Amino acid sequence: MKYENMKILFMGTPDFAVSSLRALVESGENVIGAVTQPDKMQGRGYKLTPSPVKICAESYGIPVYTPKTLRGDDFAALLSQLDPDLIVVVAFGKILPANVLEYPAYGCINVHGSLLPEYRGAAPMQRAIIDGKKITGITTMMMDDGIDTGDMLLRREVPIGPDDDFEVIHDRLAAEGAGLLLETLAQLRAGTLTRHPQSECSEEPTYAAKIEKQDCVIDFTLSANTIHNLIRGLSPVPLAITHTPDGKLLKVISSSVPAETENCKAEIPGTVTSLDGKIEVACGAEGTGRILINRVLPEGKGRMNAADFIRGRKIEKGDILG
Repeated sequence: MKYENMKILFMGTPDFAVSSLRALVESGENVIGAVTQPDKMQGRGYKLTPSPVKICAESYGIPVYTPKTLRGDDFAALLSQLDPDLIVVVAFGKILPANVLEYPAYGCINVHGSLLPEYRGAAPMQRAIIDGKKITGITTMMMDDGIDTGDMLLRREVPIGPDDDFEVIHDRLAAEGAGLLLETLAQLRAGTLTRHPQSECSEEPTYAAKIEKQDCVIDFTLSANTIHNLIRGLSPVPLAITHTPDGKLLKVISSSVPAETENCKAEIPGTVTSLDGKIEVACGAEGTGRILINRVLPEGKGRMNAADFIRGRKIEKGDILG
């Protein structure tokens, strides 16, 4: 079997994986099939909706497979039938069992949205932003039976700007990941691809746990920058949340931190201190910091600018959020 004739089986599910699938197809790789999660009920009407990878694969005429499980005889038989030389995995959403990992001659290559060994796990992009990181990146790696613990192949750094949100970083890393995947395959063919155990890295391994509902709650006793990082790390989904004085849920889409807040009067954290087109809220343990809420999603309403929310809901200076 020659490298140029490699049969590649692609495994992925969300939008993040689509960039890599497109790159493989449009660069002329022999993608023999796409394995993705089964269609799910989504939206207010609970419409059965295919994954972005399924939609993309079908647009290229690539056979799509949506097994409920990768374990057992059914998927093993499918794998034997397809007989891939390489499996490429990008945000598939399930752990691959040993028989899948060991099947292809050239292994399973994963595209992961962090600079491993930092931020292994389900939410590396969101967690990096929430933690206030200024640099993140993409790693391609050989998969093993751990969670993002396999030998690294290539890494590429990507900057995080002070106001970049999850959507911006997601799209940037998706594009960079697609390019790095093609570079990884080029080095594989050239015989120059080198494996680097994560244990050799100077960075300590960290784990990026899935975003849970409690992770989204804004704590106004934290610093303005910490709150701002949380808001942008969760935007546009699932969004950071607080509550208005009448108990209504208020999701925050975007925010900013004023340049000067050192001489602000101390307030109870969460107190609305100004409504000049944006919602200025006291924060920090002493309530002397300030954060500006720029866009919101009120309960039962659509996304809107803070100014529209102020006019429509008549939020008052002195109200306490949270």
